Amino acid sequence: MQVNVITLDNAAAGEIELPEALFGAAPRADIMARVVHWQLAKRRAGTHKAKGMGEVSGTTKKPYRQKGTGNARQGSLRAPQYRKGGVVHGPVVRDHGYSLNKKVRRLGLISALSQKAAEGKLVVLDTAALAADAKTGAVAKQIKALGWTSALVVDAAADENFARVVRNLPKVQVLPTIGANVYDILNHDVLAVTRAGVEALKERLA
Repeated sequence: MQVNVITLDNAAAGEIELPEALFGAAPRADIMARVVHWQLAKRRAGTHKAKGMGEVSGTTKKPYRQKGTGNARQGSLRAPQYRKGGVVHGPVVRDHGYSLNKKVRRLGLISALSQKAAEGKLVVLDTAALAADAKTGAVAKQIKALGWTSALVVDAAADENFARVVRNLPKVQVLPTIGANVYDILNHDVLAVTRAGVEALKERLA
């Protein structure tokens, strides 16, 4: 798959051959959905907590005798039917993550890359590096000239200056190749991969 390479100034910078196995596969929506659900489950904090009957503050004394009062029998004022009683089957601190096969995760990433390529939303950049004195406003003008409203830039090793400059730009994100994932690719309109990023993706998905 032959693709044109451009610079941040939208100038032509040659061409690059993208492997069909990574960028020309048939996208699998079901696989991408599984990977996204797995990612979102992993990032859940799981710190929700409600106190049970044995954890709430209160007396452990039986409120009144078992028989003879005409009331329903009760054993504790910390029971859930009482005010300030414990919660029944309430949420507890836990890990929401689960395992997903490596082959499925790999296929999900390939499907996301291929879908962006099929939609014409894949852009190959010559490089995504900036000078130390680069300003956010100047880069914002470049991105606007490119027509990007929402973009994910993937590089082999994200340039610190470039990441710093675009940090305040809404809907523009920079990731190293090792951090490229299905959720962020699908969550942005344009996927911009540098030459070095393409080579690093080949190694990662080999």
